[in-house]
Amino acid sequence: MRIGLLGYGKMGRVIEELARERGHVIAWVADRDNRTALDAEKLRSADVVIEFSTPDAAVENIRFCAENKVPVVVGTTGWYARFAEVKECIQQEGAALFYATNFSIGVNIFWQMNRILAGIMNEHTQYSALLEEIHHIHKLDEPSGTGITTAEGIIAEHDSYTQWALGAEQAVGTLPVASLREGEVPGTHRVVWTSAEDRIVLEHEAFGRKGFASGAILAAEWLAGKKGVFTMNDLLKG
Repeated sequence: MRIGLLGYGKMGRVIEELARERGHVIAWVADRDNRTALDAEKLRSADVVIEFSTPDAAVENIRFCAENKVPVVVGTTGWYARFAEVKECIQQEGAALFYATNFSIGVNIFWQMNRILAGIMNEHTQYSALLEEIHHIHKLDEPSGTGITTAEGIIAEHDSYTQWALGAEQAVGTLPVASLREGEVPGTHRVVWTSAEDRIVLEHEAFGRKGFASGAILAAEWLAGKKGVFTMNDLLKG
């Protein structure tokens, strides 16, 4: 498969390394320094694009791929306020988009466990929840897309929470989210349920970027020949 890399930060470099190891060809690399040189012809020389750029660039990058019928896997987060617009574009163009707030298989298992635990805790109202996340200092969105998805999973399964908000102390009905940025931490997410008697902790800690990168490559391989909007739930179902 010929893969185009749209965004070439630390994640893009790891994806390039792992993609070559899996026998793929890197058709081209584009980032903020040479983005204007990426024309439609060069874009179409890739079978699929993997996009890890910035929140302010992601939507236009997705549109560019959709208009040229090149499937795109998007790992950038922070653009979801425009999701309806993006989905309509994908459908109108008959294109393909695979997006995820986190491509790590471990994180997706963590999310499943999070929802199960929240459902159990719904019957034990003496416990209150707190979501904590730690990311590297270069992370632009706060909380992260992974953090938001985790919070949404709790809200979906627990009657006491109807929304989330940043800050360790929140009003009744609001799930508190503590978001920290430290050094080069790849990503740690922790759900803490606390009562007067004890504490239950569910945690996922990433050791590096390879788990995210390998998941993005799997998504690119899976997306071949498909049309529509897809997520990790679709991939994990087969």
